[in-house]
Amino acid sequence: MTAAKLSKVRNIGIIAHIDAGKTTVTERILFYTGKTHKIGEVHDGEAVMDWMPQEQERGITITSTVTTCPWKNHELHLIDTPGHVDFTIEVERSLRVLDGAVVVFCAVGGVEPQSETVWHQADRYGVPKIAFINKMDRAGADYFGTIETMKKRFPSIPVPIQIPLYEDDVFRGIIDLIRQKCIIWDDEAFGTTFRYLDIRPEQREESDKYREEMIERLAEVNDDLAEKYLEGNDISETEIMKALREATLSLKVVPVLCGSALRNKGVQSLLDAIVDFLPSPEEAPAVSGINPLGGKVEKRENSPRAPLSALAFKVMSDEGRRITYIRLYSGRLSAGDEVYNATRGKKERVARLMKMHANKRERVDSAVAGDIVVAAGLKETSTGDTLCDEKHPILLEAIDFYEPVISRAIEPKTSDDQPKLTLALEKLSAEDPTLSVKYDEETGQTVISGMGELHLEIVVDRLVREFNTNVNVGKPRVMYRETIEKEVEIEEIFDKKLGDKKHFGHVVIRLKPAPRGGGIIIENKLDPETVPPQYHDIIEESIRNATMSGPLSGYPVVDVVISLVGGSYREGESSELGYQVAASTAFQNGLMQATPLLLEPIMMVNILTPTDFMGDVIGSINSKEGEVVDVSQKGPIAEIRAKVPLKHLFGYSTDLRSLTQGRATFSMQFLRYDKQS
Repeated sequence: MTAAKLSKVRNIGIIAHIDAGKTTVTERILFYTGKTHKIGEVHDGEAVMDWMPQEQERGITITSTVTTCPWKNHELHLIDTPGHVDFTIEVERSLRVLDGAVVVFCAVGGVEPQSETVWHQADRYGVPKIAFINKMDRAGADYFGTIETMKKRFPSIPVPIQIPLYEDDVFRGIIDLIRQKCIIWDDEAFGTTFRYLDIRPEQREESDKYREEMIERLAEVNDDLAEKYLEGNDISETEIMKALREATLSLKVVPVLCGSALRNKGVQSLLDAIVDFLPSPEEAPAVSGINPLGGKVEKRENSPRAPLSALAFKVMSDEGRRITYIRLYSGRLSAGDEVYNATRGKKERVARLMKMHANKRERVDSAVAGDIVVAAGLKETSTGDTLCDEKHPILLEAIDFYEPVISRAIEPKTSDDQPKLTLALEKLSAEDPTLSVKYDEETGQTVISGMGELHLEIVVDRLVREFNTNVNVGKPRVMYRETIEKEVEIEEIFDKKLGDKKHFGHVVIRLKPAPRGGGIIIENKLDPETVPPQYHDIIEESIRNATMSGPLSGYPVVDVVISLVGGSYREGESSELGYQVAASTAFQNGLMQATPLLLEPIMMVNILTPTDFMGDVIGSINSKEGEVVDVSQKGPIAEIRAKVPLKHLFGYSTDLRSLTQGRATFSMQFLRYDKQS
């Protein structure tokens, strides 16, 4: 790929709350770009990007899928991501490797909880965004109300560049505020044809008002535009486009568009906006990482001419073979090349390279900076690993993973199923970093832990269908954490002869509670004269290992500040083993003296219910030891946000349906660990 072509590439993710219409938008993009010749509908189980049987049956996206499609001489690399909170790792690792994002909102639901989550995930990785407010044809659609909520909840300034066009309360198209034209789509041709029309006199006042507001917002972040605006000069379409692109790439504003993907309206305008306002790989900031040889931070130019640097962001089993999704940031990669895994310090050979279209593969000979490809043959590479040129090593920022909050015991039905279960769980946990598999020696059970009930339900379903493994599954179990309530100082001496060698270790540590969400903080205050520096890392590592199991129920320990404050050394007797045992014993004894307690996962629950049932729903939240945080009304629908312990939410969808005659919906996401109520 030449530098000129690199400027024509867009690496884009489609992100949203569940049921905002994200996959429907993606399916229309595939159709209008000519990638597919038939529109796949989610509700029919025929969406191209939802290829897993579990996705087709449930009508939701479970795994992120990659495809490439053309638009106006540009190449769009597109990732469709899940909207359900249980699969948020798919969004996290996709945003880590993307240059831009389209955030889809439901015009009726507005800014929903997972919308906020994915928006903040994009902000964390510095990903420029476009907002597409979908479902404008639905009763109760509120374009400007959604934008007002965006202003309250997000730091970026939402700038509408379109407003909806209604005729007799029917959504017909949009008014383009930049070009000052109406766009009307042809219903008979599945939206493939559309017309640009002059704005009617009765619509001119409203369009002029919002165009003026658009220019004002841009003038606030662009000095050149501000000068022309204040002088009262006309501002051209080209000047608006240039200012809007600059402000979008610098994360100051987010262009807002609207449409109805299901009714085939607004998608071509969205494609134009992707090309016009989102960055090419060469416009994205140069990727930075740490040179493992010297520990210094280095930057890599987004160019095929620079040394290879790439991030493995997803691992999957495809027809029994392990394949790895890779984003190339710099350099070139060809089938048959040997690459260096800087994360693991190992060399691997790329057997084949492929471009993916959902679950279909297209073999390619090579890939260059800016490409998203799939490699076969990488046996050791896992999610978050850096692949590079061994002569120019670099370690890119890894991907943050989430802690599991729910677990289930699982066991094979027959002895023949045991080896199949072990192998299947190995493959599934390699694919999904949020799936934890642990063998409980006391009960003889295998315990799988994940992000929610649906997450584990899908895992079990895949065990049966894909791996032909028959299993018995226990009831869901909450994953607790342990912490302490008071500060203590503890001393421990290990002094024993094991075999022919004397082992001595002496440490003094101080434990004190950390704020909720503080994690484990280890402060090294050891005097090198008292405890030699070569033992400091051993002591820290031993304590970190000890935090994996608390004294109450064996759950991981969190929110503790551990200070290493003292100890002693004996010439010829002090050993690594001595300090390891002393440190871990001191920590465990200290926990018992510091008043240990259990922390339970608290979820933020978002409920949409008809206002007639609002009192009953709030009553049900109170009965589950929940705390209502906010209640807002959107016409006949009330939105209730509440904090509720996870232990009370198993089967809540059934309870909610019975309370509201099946008319309410809810979603939840992990908030924090806190004291048991």
